Amino acid sequence: MEELGRLLDQILDEKLVRITLSGRRGEEGFLRVRIRPVWNRNSLHFQAAQWDGKKEFHLNLEREEMKQRILLWMEESFRQLQAEHREMNASALVSKKGKVTVSRKRVPVQEESRTKIDPRSLGHNRTKKYLLPASEPVPFLVKLGVMTPQGQVVASRYDKFRQINRFLEFIEDIRPQLPSDREISMIDFGCGKSYLTFAVYYYLHEVCGLDVRITGLDLKEDVIRRCNELARQFGYEKLRFMTGDIAQYEGAEAVDLVMTLHACDTATDYALEKAVSWNAKVILSVPCCQHELNRQIRCDVLEPVLKYGILKERIAALVTDGLRASLLEEAGYEVQVLEFIDMEHTPKNLLLRAVRKSGKAAAGMEPSGRLSAAMDALHVSPTLARLLGPDAEERLI
Repeated sequence: MEELGRLLDQILDEKLVRITLSGRRGEEGFLRVRIRPVWNRNSLHFQAAQWDGKKEFHLNLEREEMKQRILLWMEESFRQLQAEHREMNASALVSKKGKVTVSRKRVPVQEESRTKIDPRSLGHNRTKKYLLPASEPVPFLVKLGVMTPQGQVVASRYDKFRQINRFLEFIEDIRPQLPSDREISMIDFGCGKSYLTFAVYYYLHEVCGLDVRITGLDLKEDVIRRCNELARQFGYEKLRFMTGDIAQYEGAEAVDLVMTLHACDTATDYALEKAVSWNAKVILSVPCCQHELNRQIRCDVLEPVLKYGILKERIAALVTDGLRASLLEEAGYEVQVLEFIDMEHTPKNLLLRAVRKSGKAAAGMEPSGRLSAAMDALHVSPTLARLLGPDAEERLI
C-alpha cells in the first residue's frame, strides 16, 4: 500500500475532483464510496459519500484521516480506486493476492487550474453552479422547451438541461486551446436536433464573446431545415446546418474543433479521421452503436465470456472506444476517456476528449506494435485504424 499512500499524498488537496472506490469484496458492506474535497469550518476536509444500494451516508474527515481511511478501505473492502484530479488521472487495483498496482496519467494543465481554488466552491452543502444558470431564460432553451419564458427549467427536461451544461463544462475546459485572435471554426457531425450545437454557439459567442463559426451536419432533411430556421430566428449568423453524410463531407479545409455526438457505428470513425486530417486542435466525441467490432471480435481465451451476447456487445463497445483513443494518441493527440453523463444513467455515454499536441497531427501511419498486437489478439480491424493507416488515400479514392 506504500505506492497508493504516495498517490494519495499527491491528490488529496483542493484540486481533487473526485475519488471513487468500487469493486466490493464479499457480499456485505458499501457498494461504492465517492470522495471529494469540501470546505468545512475554515479548513479543507474531504467528504466520503458511502452508497449501500439504497441510501447514501456521508463522512467528513481531515486530510490525513481520509488518507488512512482510504488505505483501510482498499486493504479490506474494495479492489479498485479511480481518481480525477485537475493535474492527473490515476487508478489503483488490488489483486486477489493483495498486490497493489497504481497508474498515473498527467492531464494538460489549463490556465484556470493554476489559479487558487475559491474555498466557497468547496462548500459542505454547495449548490451546483451551471454555466447556463437555471434561473435566467436562454432563448434557444425556451424555444426548444427546456426552459419556461421566465427562465425556469421544465421539470421533465431537467436531465437535458444537465446534459447541456455538462457538455459546456468540457467546452470550457478546452477553451484555452482554441484561438482567441481569429474566427474559430467548428463542425458538429451527426448534430441531430442540435441542442448541444446551439448551446456551444450560444456559450462561446454570446457569453464568452468569441468569434465562432459552427456547421452542423446530419442526414435528416426535416431536422436540418428546422435547425436552420431556429438559427435565423435567434440571429445566429455564423451557425448553419447542412444535410449530408459524414464520410462524404468535403466542405472544409481546416477546422479547430470537431464534435461528434452519438454518430452511429463507423460514422464516428469517419468523423475522427476527418478531424485528424484537418489537424483539428480539439476533438470531442461521444460514440454510440459500436456494432462493427461486435461482428469481428473473437478470442479463444475470452470465449467463456464472449459467448454471452450482451457481454460481448458491451466488451466490443469498450474495446472500440479504447482502440479509438489509442489511435488518436498515436496520431498526436492527448486523449482522455471521460464520463459525459454519470454512469448511473447510461453505460454508453463515454466522451473521448482529444487535444492536439504541438505540431501537426500524424495521419498515414501504421499502428504501434502493441496496438497492432491487441487488435490481432482480438481479431478486430477497426475502421479508424484503416482510415488513418498508410494506405488510407488509396482506399478512399
